[in-house]
Amino acid sequence: MSAPEQKTFAERVEQLEQRVAVLEAALGTRPSALPPDRPPRGGHTSVVRAVTFSPDGMILASAGNDGTVRLWDPETGRQTRVLEGHAGRVRAVAFSPQGNVLASGGDDAMVRLWDPATGRQNAILEGHAGRVRAVAFAPDGGTGCLVASAGGDGKLRLWDASTQEQTMVIEGHAGRVRALAFSPDGTTLASGGGDGTIRLWDPVTGDPQAVLKGHTSWVRAVAFSPDGVRLASAGDDATVRLWQDGEQVAVLEAHADWVSAVAFSPDRRTLASAGEDKTVRLWDAESGTEIALLAAHNDSVWTLAFSPDGRRLASAGEDRDVCLWNPATGRLTRRLGARSRASDL
Repeated sequence: MSAPEQKTFAERVEQLEQRVAVLEAALGTRPSALPPDRPPRGGHTSVVRAVTFSPDGMILASAGNDGTVRLWDPETGRQTRVLEGHAGRVRAVAFSPQGNVLASGGDDAMVRLWDPATGRQNAILEGHAGRVRAVAFAPDGGTGCLVASAGGDGKLRLWDASTQEQTMVIEGHAGRVRALAFSPDGTTLASGGGDGTIRLWDPVTGDPQAVLKGHTSWVRAVAFSPDGVRLASAGDDATVRLWQDGEQVAVLEAHADWVSAVAFSPDRRTLASAGEDKTVRLWDAESGTEIALLAAHNDSVWTLAFSPDGRRLASAGEDRDVCLWNPATGRLTRRLGARSRASDL
């Protein structure tokens, strides 16, 4: 089958999956909105796809197949808000550098912008022709409030979050794009996709900077180290790979199946990964040595995020719970969701 035929088939599958997601929402699989004066209870009712901390660490956002974005107080474990608006699964969430905007992307092909302080939806960014699988904000700098999104249509789209205007469309991947990350200085945007490549772009011009090849299957996650020196990637080939100056410098192998998430600690010393084998693994980011195995999930783990101070690591996935860990000790400190407890574990 030729490359154009493959892409056409992928697009058809993506459109079909999107229709199914919208139908699920129409049939009432998403929970109804809560009155603003009623504190939300419980947690996600289906798979959790994404977690992220606000820049000040005071809010943990999670998103999942139940069509909701949920906000939590990581100190108390209390769920503070449920944001509803997406039709179908929500696959990605990201805070702006100032923390006053939360972006989410989902199977309805929309990027939605929320005010995390009030829970109000402020804007809908439309342009994608398939489900949105990744969103990322550029760091503070000369690019303004820039948010990137990508997904099933194989395209990266850049938006000005303050004006809700689409500023650029970038094409290059042969198939779905599953992951996005800006470098800390904002000069590079990394993307990973179903074609097994990581591509580096200039977010100002849209010009390609490099194509990193090494994974033998889909790339599911990318993350820059806080100093911008290294890039980590993970994928369906069950590996985590480290890159520096455009070259692969290490291949980390311990997971038994695909790896869905990677995240650097704020001090860049530790790299976390998680995946299908139900585990979270911690690595020495410099040497690539595995230093801890965290096991509390009873199904695949889809997502990871360190708190800005490095004191917490959040993980979540198929079992619907959001787990909070102390990465220094490897201890599970709290479980947010259906099986959560009133106090720390």
